[in-house]
Amino acid sequence: MLHLAAIDLKRQKINNLFIPVCENKPIHSDPLVSALVDRALTFPEFKGKKDQELVLHQPPGCAAEKAVFRGVGDAKTLDAETLRQMAGKSVKRCIQMELARMWLAAPDPAATGIDETEGLRALMEGAFLGNHLFDRYKEKKEKKPLTRLDVLAPPAAVARLRRLPAEIETVCGATLMARDWVNLPSNAKPPRVLARLIAGAAKARGLAVEVLAERRLQQMEMGALLAVAAGSSNRPAMVVLQHKGADRRPPVVLVGKGVTFDSGGINLKTGDSLPDMKGDMAGAAAVASVLVAAAELNLKRRLIAVIPLVENMVSGSSTRPGDIVRTFAGKTVEIGNTDAEGRLILIDAMAYAERRFKPEIMIDVATLTGACVIALGEKIAGVFSRDEALQQGILASGRRTHERCWPLPLPEDYKELLKSSYADISNMPSTRYGSALAAALFLSEFVGGTRWAHIDIAGPGLHRKEDAYCGPGGTGFGVRLLMDWLMNNP
Repeated sequence: MLHLAAIDLKRQKINNLFIPVCENKPIHSDPLVSALVDRALTFPEFKGKKDQELVLHQPPGCAAEKAVFRGVGDAKTLDAETLRQMAGKSVKRCIQMELARMWLAAPDPAATGIDETEGLRALMEGAFLGNHLFDRYKEKKEKKPLTRLDVLAPPAAVARLRRLPAEIETVCGATLMARDWVNLPSNAKPPRVLARLIAGAAKARGLAVEVLAERRLQQMEMGALLAVAAGSSNRPAMVVLQHKGADRRPPVVLVGKGVTFDSGGINLKTGDSLPDMKGDMAGAAAVASVLVAAAELNLKRRLIAVIPLVENMVSGSSTRPGDIVRTFAGKTVEIGNTDAEGRLILIDAMAYAERRFKPEIMIDVATLTGACVIALGEKIAGVFSRDEALQQGILASGRRTHERCWPLPLPEDYKELLKSSYADISNMPSTRYGSALAAALFLSEFVGGTRWAHIDIAGPGLHRKEDAYCGPGGTGFGVRLLMDWLMNNP
């Protein structure tokens, strides 16, 4: 779908040429494109302000059928994310106009101050991600995605970056896979079904796959995970994916929270948040998709994903508040709240990964706490780690991909909040204040000496409204973030 192209706009007939326009600075070096922008700015209704649009049919001196000018606002605020959003909105506009193909004129990096590769990457990412439709449950599929998008760039850039479109398609394609899994309703993805979907995608890319069913989890004494699953007729599973790579170092392990529906258990959720609980497996979707992308790109780093999958439901067999369970690590946990279930399945998966694979680095991704959403809002993930280099690497990747993260602390004295009178630790702190920190501290007790980071994606993992390059529902947050981190920390 994605292509970098260098064409003669005077001679080559094209249908739809989209051109970003700054409101107070020329950003194109191509003389013809610059002339078209000058022409567009003569119209009083178009000034290049953000999201303004002007369409010129049969533009003078150009072989395009129409030129569509999209405002990107003030040059002082122009960055890669602005271009990403502009491209995503342009693709959505094409879909609305029932167009099959578009061309997008990339601005001159010397004029924008944005690195050429970074700018072209942002344009292609926004276009690819914005071209996603989740309509499998609609009888009438009224919209169709584009079949092709060409980003116009100088010949030297096209030659130098010829592999970039395929790389972006792979990583963003994995992001869309994660979105689709999150968007599936819970009745279409009980744990064992989602395990099969993940396993099928992984096997198709040559990954080694293990699916551990309930009996095996019982034999392994994964008491915390099984406690969460106890109330549901849909039985749990755990998926282990391995990308062996060429690197002989200890692996990087990714652990993803996979609660295919979270009722809250006996501590039942109420209100209008329940329909969104189909997305409580967004962490699992993200880490599985990262392994798929890593295999397709043949990354050298050895990678493993450990993905616990459960459904947290209410029944006569449900785990109760006050129950005590023994974890895979051997520690006992008092269940203070059955709606603090994600941390329970994660600790068994993390302790298992630490014991079996002895990783160099472990990163878990989870829609873990509403408290993190209250702290950081719906667009920023919280990152917890005592490893400064690991944390800073993740934050840097968040800045590059605009999958934004913010560092949060792991204060030792807050562990007092997790003390239990009857067990080694409680899954619920003794106060609601700082509960995102307490949840991360709870996880930290089960990683041993491994370099570890916890990414709480409760806010950005799923959105109710569409944005510039994502429809409503799953965002795939974490896939581009972790792929960027892996590719920049080989």
